[in-house]
Amino acid sequence: MALIKPVKGILPKFGDDCYLAENSTIVGDVITGNQCSFWFNSVVRGDVNSIRIGNKVNVQDGAVIHCTYEKTKVFIGNNVSIGHNAILHGCIIHDNVLIGMGAIIMDNCEIGSNTIIAAGSVILENTKVPAGVIYAGIPGKKVKDINPDLINGEINRIANNYIMYSGWFKENAK
Repeated sequence: MALIKPVKGILPKFGDDCYLAENSTIVGDVITGNQCSFWFNSVVRGDVNSIRIGNKVNVQDGAVIHCTYEKTKVFIGNNVSIGHNAILHGCIIHDNVLIGMGAIIMDNCEIGSNTIIAAGSVILENTKVPAGVIYAGIPGKKVKDINPDLINGEINRIANNYIMYSGWFKENAK
């Protein structure tokens, strides 16, 4: 069973049909939408500020979501995939975004809708990534505008796949 803990009397709240891996950790002021999944060794710490997560968000293995005390919160829109070992800290992620494996999104960043942040990228503090682009590198920079085929071919495909994957684990739990 996942580690779900209150902090200062505030317990995380989950939408319908969510999957929480047995060793995922979600604590404090965290509210999720429906069909979210929290995978092995993922950590979502709403201990120092609030974290709001939309529908169809997958937080993959080893990913960390956190905030800065009394300064930054996290807001994640709908249909977002957060890749393995990614770190999101005090940032805003709009709808239909793919955060690649090992990417780091720092405080006060805002990632526009229909965007891909490439694996291993570091998006520096206060960066505003526009909608519909691919960002890559250290520090992250615009590589190109996103091809609309990538929205369905990658962003939507991965989000939908994680709903399917979580179903496999839910079936085994019955």
